[in-house]
Amino acid sequence: MKIANGSPKTRPSPGVRLDSASQRRRRIVAWMRSHGAPIRGGELARHFRVSRQCVVQDVAILRAGGEDIVATPRGYRLPKGVGRRHRAILASRHAPERTEEELQILVDHGVKILDVMVEHPLYGELRGSLMIESRADVQDFLGQVNSSHASLLSSLTGGVHLHTIEASRPEMISRAKARLRARGFLLK
Repeated sequence: MKIANGSPKTRPSPGVRLDSASQRRRRIVAWMRSHGAPIRGGELARHFRVSRQCVVQDVAILRAGGEDIVATPRGYRLPKGVGRRHRAILASRHAPERTEEELQILVDHGVKILDVMVEHPLYGELRGSLMIESRADVQDFLGQVNSSHASLLSSLTGGVHLHTIEASRPEMISRAKARLRARGFLLK
């Protein structure tokens, strides 16, 4: 078979997807938007019939192209298109066994914990995405900590760490900070 310019056109093998990589990436973003919740890379790979490594590359290309895809412990997600959000950075110090209390205080005040950051003497700033906004998210995070036997980033800095937090109203952040201060979490 020949196409208009005279070059031969080959037929795809049975079962091979005809989507180009750019079409697949557009479909990944559309599916993530419609899905709403974080989607694990393996789930994306199965859905689009590609390898997990292909998904990682697609996400990297999408990010480089301006898509705001966030990698969380629960999977990839797109930020929700909500109204104006207020952000703050908290400086905390506590022992690992107080992590649950700190996170629950924040989510109980309607605050979303976007990330955790420590200043490492050798590597500089180390940041981990959290995206925790409910008690269920807190429990999921702690379950992952326990099952992975991984250390918290704050273990590298004697418990000192920063959180970027976000809320729909500034008074939610103010009340959360007051409670954290009263419980001895915030650095002065």
